[in-house]
Amino acid sequence: MLTNTYLKNVYDGLAARNAEQPEFLQAVAEVLESIQPLVDRHPEYEKYGIIERMVEPERIIIFRVPWVDDQGKVQVNRGYRVQYNSAIGPYKGGMRFHPSVNLSVIKFLGFEQTFKNSLTTLPMGGGKGGSDFDPKGKSEGEVMRFCQSLMTELYRHIGQFVDVPAGDIGVGAREVGFMYGQYKRITNSFQGGVLTGKGLTFGGSLARTEATGYGLCYFVQEALKCMKNDSFEGKTVVISGSGNVATYACEKATQLGGKVVTMSDSNGYVYDPNGIDLAAVKEIKEVRRGRIKEYVATHPEATYTEGCSGVWTVPCDIALPCATQNEINEESAKILVANGCKVMCEGANMPTTPEGIAVFLDAGVLYGPSKACNAGGVSVSGLEMSQNSERLSWSFEEVDEKLQGIMKNIFHASYDASVEAGCEGNLMVGANCAGFLKVATAMVAEGVAY
Repeated sequence: MLTNTYLKNVYDGLAARNAEQPEFLQAVAEVLESIQPLVDRHPEYEKYGIIERMVEPERIIIFRVPWVDDQGKVQVNRGYRVQYNSAIGPYKGGMRFHPSVNLSVIKFLGFEQTFKNSLTTLPMGGGKGGSDFDPKGKSEGEVMRFCQSLMTELYRHIGQFVDVPAGDIGVGAREVGFMYGQYKRITNSFQGGVLTGKGLTFGGSLARTEATGYGLCYFVQEALKCMKNDSFEGKTVVISGSGNVATYACEKATQLGGKVVTMSDSNGYVYDPNGIDLAAVKEIKEVRRGRIKEYVATHPEATYTEGCSGVWTVPCDIALPCATQNEINEESAKILVANGCKVMCEGANMPTTPEGIAVFLDAGVLYGPSKACNAGGVSVSGLEMSQNSERLSWSFEEVDEKLQGIMKNIFHASYDASVEAGCEGNLMVGANCAGFLKVATAMVAEGVAY
């Protein structure tokens, strides 16, 4: 609850202007509630209007994306790019292609990205973009034509020193490649640092594909070690999703000694008591682009259940939501706690509702918020930008070592900030305070320039 008058007035005004944007307001409310101790101690934030400026994006770009399908019919989607905050570096954040994309979703993601990027300590501001285009069921040619049309408008608003998009839900190496090819064609230049998540043959970084899922597990491992004197070893792990984040969270959790027993997609989830066969999941999702229910055809000991929310009824020690926003509500959180879950760290962006978070915190569950836990992807995107600037390519081991260091530092920054805020061990408060402080300090130093 907001008790600081300044913060409450800012939020009430924001809510009145953006009443139709629930995801965005949810993200803002969480941060403002967390940073109250900082704002109480820093009256200059009100003097300089830091919060008012921070909750408003610097720029919002909305545009139509016309493209021609395989039947020769013209289709039209809507494209977005929200350039949220550039106080500490060029805007940086992914592009999401999914039917659920709207302005509220993109604004919440851009707002979260600002603090996530701050936590990495790399010089990156916050931004996000995407479209309500759904790549599922589309041919390669249709995806290419859509990406080319989108970039025909987006190219004017991005650049390696301005705004650097990357992938997100629905945007993988294929889509990034198509967008980058069109950017290069239009600008007649090879600016490797303008997009990240590129293929290895044209400026991409080793370990980028694995980075978000691996980074999540590195964060969890450090949190377990420092807060509970424990590890993944011997733990049962429930993971939602079967995309990039879930896949590599499963891989790393298994390498660290855990047993992952579930994965899901938008239709349902599979439960394998023997541990998920990740090679089979990769074949289904990355090669055949199929549905997770196909897993049980070759694994008779596994079961498939319709409805993806049921994955949280499976007993576990560690829960790693890696699918989408607000996938864990209060009821799911209570079931997880009742079934013995002791650690819940977020691989997706804002996958837990405020009511669900309250359940975990009240039960003493080790809760890691997404802006800290899933920062591994953007961290390696930042490292990809560095390699592009240096015209170098680092080995997988070099990138992975840097990623581990960044995720450990993010945990410690979040934990230390929670102590300073008087909420020791509350990593949500700690991550929000640590991420906010760097951005706010830069905004004060730079004056009212934007």
